[in-house]
Amino acid sequence: MRVITGKARGRILETLKGDDVRPTTDKVKEAIFSSVQFELEGRHFLDLYAGCGQMGIEALSRGCATATFIDRSKASIKVIERNLSVTNLKQFARVHNADAMNFLKTTDKEFDIIFLDPPYNKGILQEIMPICAQIIKKTGVIICESALNDEILQKYYKFTLDRERTYGKIKVSIYRHEDYI
Repeated sequence: MRVITGKARGRILETLKGDDVRPTTDKVKEAIFSSVQFELEGRHFLDLYAGCGQMGIEALSRGCATATFIDRSKASIKVIERNLSVTNLKQFARVHNADAMNFLKTTDKEFDIIFLDPPYNKGILQEIMPICAQIIKKTGVIICESALNDEILQKYYKFTLDRERTYGKIKVSIYRHEDYI
C-alpha cells in the first residue's frame, strides 16, 4: 500500500496483518479522492476507524490542513504513528486511541470531511451516521465505505446521499448537506 499523490507520493505505508484487516484498495482510494479532489486544500479531515491511517495520510498528502485519526486498537495507533513519521506528515495530525462513537460525542472540533470505514455488517453506520451529520460543517462531506449489503439511509438530518458507487463487494457512499447538492 502506498500514498497515491501529493507531498508524500509513492511512500510505502505499513499495514496491520490479520483476517479482520481490510485496507482500502488503491482503486477505491483513488475513486474516493477523485470525487473530492477540489475540496481538500486547507480542510480538516477525520479518519474514523483509521486502521493504518492511509486515508487520512492521503488527505494530508493532497493538501488537507489537518487530519484526525481515531482507532480503538493500540496496534493500529502505533502503525498510524509510524506511517505519519515515514511520510513526514506527523505535525499535521492528531491521533487518538479511542472508540469512534465516544470521540464523536465528546469532541468540540468541527470537520470538513469525515471518512468512515467501520467493521462491515454490524449496523455501525446506522448508529454513527446521525452523529457525524450533526458535528460536520454544513459545507462538509461524509464518505462511507461499507459492504454492499450494509444498510445505509438516504438521509441523516440534513445530509443527503449525493452519490454511491460500488467496487466489487464494497460500496462507497458520499453525503452532502442538502443545501449543497
